[in-house]
Amino acid sequence: MPNHYYKPIKEVQMTYSIQEFVLCLMHSQTNAHVLHLQTRSYAEHKALQGYYEGIDGLIDDYVEAYQSKYGIIENYPATYEQPTKPLEYMIALCDYLKAARPTLPQDTELCNMLDEIAALLDKTIYKLRFLE
Repeated sequence: MPNHYYKPIKEVQMTYSIQEFVLCLMHSQTNAHVLHLQTRSYAEHKALQGYYEGIDGLIDDYVEAYQSKYGIIENYPATYEQPTKPLEYMIALCDYLKAARPTLPQDTELCNMLDEIAALLDKTIYKLRFLE
């Protein structure tokens, strides 16, 4: 489906500092888990479970690799908003990742890790959009 299939939502703030980026990904795990527990759809339940179980290790790997090159990330902001629509939320996260990528370090190993996160988002969006 083309990107104009949905309207962007306000649940993902469009800032790209490394602290905001990592915190956005960390919140996505919590958000997916909460949405997973609230849904009445089995397909949505399983898709969200796959995301929140898969993203944890990917975030950890990315941050550890980033910190080995650029130092410990400090001064994370204290913000949090819970989304209500799983598909729109995952699409917004995908858009956020695409927009943030050019502002993040371009080391090939870090870019490969971001590709894995993007693939997990794509698989989750597919499951939320097409499976019942």
